[in-house]
Formats: sequence, structure tokens, C-alpha cells
Amino acid sequence: MAAPRLEPMLDLEWSQAIELPRTAASATGPGELRRAWVHRAPEDRVVTLFRKAGGMHGPVPAPWWLRAVADGKLESRELGFRIEDRIAQLLGRRPGWEFVPWAADGESGYWEFMPSERGKSGHATPTTVLNTDRHPGWIDVLPAHSGTTPEPIAVAGLAGLRARLGEFEAVR
Repeated sequence: MAAPRLEPMLDLEWSQAIELPRTAASATGPGELRRAWVHRAPEDRVVTLFRKAGGMHGPVPAPWWLRAVADGKLESRELGFRIEDRIAQLLGRRPGWEFVPWAADGESGYWEFMPSERGKSGHATPTTVLNTDRHPGWIDVLPAHSGTTPEPIAVAGLAGLRARLGEFEAVR
């Protein structure tokens, strides 16, 4: 008798763990997206399920902060939320920045600088600010572009973003 295959159940469980409510499409900031199980369940259970789900087939969709917590790079989910909220406080008050809630599965949304899209420069894709687990500044900026997506610019945290906003907003 063959051993039962548990992979589909784990895949389904993880899919349900990151699933956002239908109202997520109208979110104006990352805090409004924190309704999934991964945002509310005890952090140790979230990390355990993430590791199990990822161990079966490789990387699974997950918020940037969860990947960072699971890798031991970020001390807590709460710190990840604070980072997202501080970016929202900074960009939400500046003209031209819009929050985009429909990011990849499990992700926390991102910010676009709308004047950089189809302005004088003619770019099809606006300057985009998103969170990342690829470096300890936790913020990447994709410059406005057309065609091939450029390499992200690693930004040194909120202070680095604040210091470089003039540069990023200059592309119109």
C-alpha cells in the first residue's frame, strides 16, 4: 500500500492561509490588506506552515516579511507591518503616489508614482516602491520604464527612501 499524498492538502491549506477578502481590491494602504490567516494567526504557527508548504515544492507565494522572518532576517511580523505602515504614511501624503493592492499572491501591495507613467518621458510603467526581503533596507524601487523591467534599486530603509524621493519623483 502506497503512502498517502499530502501535498494537495498542504497546498490548499497554504492557499487559504494567504487568501485575502474580496474587499482587498479597494484597499488604500497595506494595513487594509491584513485580513488573511497569515496576518492574524500566531506568528510561530504561520512560520511553521510556511516552511512546510515551501519545503515540498520550493518557494510559495508569501508576504515579503514572512520570508524575512522565516529566514531569520527580520525579528517579527509586527516589525514588517510597521515598515509597511511607515512607507504608507510617507507616500500616502505625497501627491502622485497611489497604493496598488492587487500585488502577487500573498504580497502586501505596492506604491506607484503615477506622474512617471506616460508623462514627458513616455514610460509605460510608473516608478514603483515595493517591500522586499532581498536586503535589510526592506525597500526596492523599480524606476519608471517601458519594455524590459529594470533591476530594482535597493533603498536603505525609510530614511533612504525619504532622502531619494526627489530623485524618484523627478521622472515624469
